[in-house]
Amino acid sequence: MEKFLFTSESVTEGHPDKVCDQISDAVLDAILEKDPQAHVACEVTATTGVVHVMGEISTECYVDIPAVVRDVVCSIGYNKPAFGFNGETCGVLTSIDMQSPDIAMGVNESFEAQNGAQDESDRIGAGDQGMMIGYACDETPELMPLAISLAHKLARKLADVRKSGELYYLRPDGKTQVTVEYVDGLPSRIDTVVISTQHDPEVSLEQIRRDVIDYIVRPVIPAKWLDENTKYFVNPTGRFVIGGPVGDSGLTGRKIIVDTYGGYGRHGGGAFSGKDPTKVDRSAAYAARYVAKNIVAAGLAKKCEVQLAYAIGVAHPVSVMVDAFGTSRYTNEQLADAVQKVFDLRPAAIIRDLDLRRPIYRRLAAYGQMGREDLGVSWERTDRADALLEALA
Repeated sequence: MEKFLFTSESVTEGHPDKVCDQISDAVLDAILEKDPQAHVACEVTATTGVVHVMGEISTECYVDIPAVVRDVVCSIGYNKPAFGFNGETCGVLTSIDMQSPDIAMGVNESFEAQNGAQDESDRIGAGDQGMMIGYACDETPELMPLAISLAHKLARKLADVRKSGELYYLRPDGKTQVTVEYVDGLPSRIDTVVISTQHDPEVSLEQIRRDVIDYIVRPVIPAKWLDENTKYFVNPTGRFVIGGPVGDSGLTGRKIIVDTYGGYGRHGGGAFSGKDPTKVDRSAAYAARYVAKNIVAAGLAKKCEVQLAYAIGVAHPVSVMVDAFGTSRYTNEQLADAVQKVFDLRPAAIIRDLDLRRPIYRRLAAYGQMGREDLGVSWERTDRADALLEALA
């Protein structure tokens, strides 16, 4: 019998990095709503009293970026002077330029199109080089690893009880962490739960610890995973009053493992938030998840990782790799061949098939971009499972 522990973390929407992710994606959504063909690369920093929005944006529309920033910050819950960061009064700086024409020439007309290709899906080239990873496994109904699935649910519950007033003393910043014990490769129990939540200064640590267990942990984590040896660490430093961008500066794209699989799959390194779907860092990562999830949903593997790689300005991926970690009756090469028969992984085809030129991104900027069946996102569909089975018949 082989045992090991695996840990994943999540953060709430009030975490400073997630504040920045949500602003970046809110700006993207505001632009896509008016100009679906816009090219957007929007990044944000936040610290005490100020938000700085920067990047490269080429669009035919006008968006009031400071108004978008203030709406996001206030809706998260930073709307009181006592918090030290207030969406109604913070400074907003913008430093926006157009997309580099050297990049645009390869995105707007791919290498294939420049060399005579007529297929509409060959028209758009990848917005950058790089590799993107998708992952799926059968540990949860949404085919995500158990640790990150539970960490996200705990983080979301922290926000829910704060906004509902159930735990009136909570503030927006917070982090969660779940350690799962595996036996012979399968989850067997939860070993450790860590929750750090920002709070008002007058509440006692004893009350916070009691309430977090009663209102957050027990309603979220099924009892079958918890036992008398499960360890709980709630606000282990003893105090968490100063938080958000006052406690730590925030930056777009600094929670890419939270956004994906909690470390249970490799990562290509590219962030998502603030990027329009011509950026394969975002669109191809969604496509890779779509592929991996359909492989597992079809019963072709118990867990699966898919790597896609691109060259800037080129439509076709330079490589497609599938790793089933020995859980499939088919070879990885056979699975990769079937994937390329069933899925069109050129950027234009991904954008078309997943319907990505829509203002859907701000709601994805907290609590994970993968496994979001609650949002009905297209890359969580399992509508290609039968086609994969047919391709392997």
